Amino acid sequence: MSAPLVIDQQHARQLLTQVDVPQILRNLFRDLAAGQAVQPPQQLVEFPAGKGDFINYGGVLANEGVYGVKTSPYIVREQGPLVSAWTLLMSMESGQPLLLCDAGELTTARTAATTAVAVDALAPSSVRRLTLIGSGPIARAHLHYVRGLREWQDIRLYSPSLAEQSAAQRQSWLDLDSRLSLCDNLEAAVADADVIMLCTSSATPVIDPDSLSKPALITSISTNAVRAHEVPPTSLSAMDVYCDYRLTTPGSAGEMRIAAEQHGWQAEAIVGDLAQLLSGQVPAPSYQRHAFFRSIGLGLEDIALANALYRLQRAD
Repeated sequence: MSAPLVIDQQHARQLLTQVDVPQILRNLFRDLAAGQAVQPPQQLVEFPAGKGDFINYGGVLANEGVYGVKTSPYIVREQGPLVSAWTLLMSMESGQPLLLCDAGELTTARTAATTAVAVDALAPSSVRRLTLIGSGPIARAHLHYVRGLREWQDIRLYSPSLAEQSAAQRQSWLDLDSRLSLCDNLEAAVADADVIMLCTSSATPVIDPDSLSKPALITSISTNAVRAHEVPPTSLSAMDVYCDYRLTTPGSAGEMRIAAEQHGWQAEAIVGDLAQLLSGQVPAPSYQRHAFFRSIGLGLEDIALANALYRLQRAD
């Protein structure tokens, strides 16, 4: 038995530039729709005495002959929480480990690229105004994968932490795209926006869809904080809701759990997920009201990217 390949964070970052991440994810969701992939629910395990937790994300890619699991601990420390993640890729044929990969870069790439796949599937071709809320690595990755999807005329970014950043840090954002402007307040950032991408680690609502001036596509991601949510749970019933995978997302997404427990919302109200959208089983939104896309991060996404890096590395 040969030892599995081990890829650290820097190497993973280099390899990811050589693969088409959104296309890998599109293929994954089409496999899921065709019954050639399996996505079980996330497994959350809490540490004793409030010391943190870890989440296991598993999945099977039958066409690729692999399965795997990403494990991501959230470790409570005096100097602030530590979050890390590693993905283990296994062979369905030999049962042997193929790859152990630092999943930090995989997580950033698949989170942002999943949003990009959703924007491409859900946003009308006529949209021109894009807003990002957040200014960390996840937000940068969102811009990277979405900037070329539509003919954006106006890209705005707002984050409370922008005021704390140096002039050089702010300029590094402006250097990413000539259409990008930095906003000093949330209201200016979301005014007349067609697509609003929430790219934060906030555990509580970042925007209230009711305050927006017109129907928009709002995308939201997950963080490790318990029941984290970037929109008010009460807003779900007034939006056309989509998600990455309808069999698992409602059980993990904070606003969906709260809305179901406290506000009478039901998971059956979800219009569709990415597997259904990409296989033509559900319609795109009409934009008579807001559309909301929620992703929690799927083990299959990490496994698909880990498999792509493994194949690339073996080919070399």
